[in-house]
Amino acid sequence: MAPENRIGIACIQMEPVIGDKDANVAKSLERIRTAAGMGARLIVLPELANSGYVFASREEAFELAEPIPGGPTTAAWADIAAELDAYIVAGIAERDGDRLFNSAVLVGPGGYIGSFRKIHLWCDENLVFEPGDRGFPVFATPIGRIGIAICYDGWFPETFRLCALQGADIVCVPTNWVPVPGEERDGQAMSNILHMAAAHSNSIYIACADRIGVERGQPFIGQSLIVSYTGWPVAGPASRDREEILFAEVDLGDARRARNWNDFNQVLRDRRTDVYEEMLGSGARRGWY
Repeated sequence: MAPENRIGIACIQMEPVIGDKDANVAKSLERIRTAAGMGARLIVLPELANSGYVFASREEAFELAEPIPGGPTTAAWADIAAELDAYIVAGIAERDGDRLFNSAVLVGPGGYIGSFRKIHLWCDENLVFEPGDRGFPVFATPIGRIGIAICYDGWFPETFRLCALQGADIVCVPTNWVPVPGEERDGQAMSNILHMAAAHSNSIYIACADRIGVERGQPFIGQSLIVSYTGWPVAGPASRDREEILFAEVDLGDARRARNWNDFNQVLRDRRTDVYEEMLGSGARRGWY
């Protein structure tokens, strides 16, 4: 394997402060710089990393939201991506006219690349945001094909399947995971299990950046991780309660090279599209897999 085919991936686990955008963005820039110093070229930040998560009202969320592109947070992330020759996926509240979306932005050395709007809203998010209306786009970049999902999207196998079918090598997941019923404090997080299974069953990398702390009474569980196409973590899970940066160096092309499991089986080509529609009725354009 040629060294130039390997890239560093970092997931930044941090604790945003609700409403303090300036401090949150400043912290994110500091952590991004540290991650790049570790060798990362693809860096993932948590869900709603610049604003915090537990909004008291839609009005509060609207005041903290920004257009994408064109807002100051996206501009700050794009500037540091250009400076560091890096690609950044980060969660942000998006304002589009009178509509609000729980979104994630992808920026790179050349600036804004694209964005994703969370498809599956969790709990009180339904009182604040509109459901995503752009499906699951996959963005072709010089370092690989990047899909994006946010938090609760990871509970739906269609999320990762549609990204894989469109040719994604990796899905980046900004997230704010919360405890789920039956999850033991010292046991494996259900979120980790789900994303390990999704990486294995689609033969893709998945990079999840979670937050920590308690915000307006809501605890978050940390345990960010980077998962190989094999389904096994290559970094993490991180701690439950500390800010930290996970780092792994991988060859994203391995997800495609190893997709043939034996002489007969390839996990995506074995799908029975005579029984169910190939692209799950999404209208998404099929990629190469």
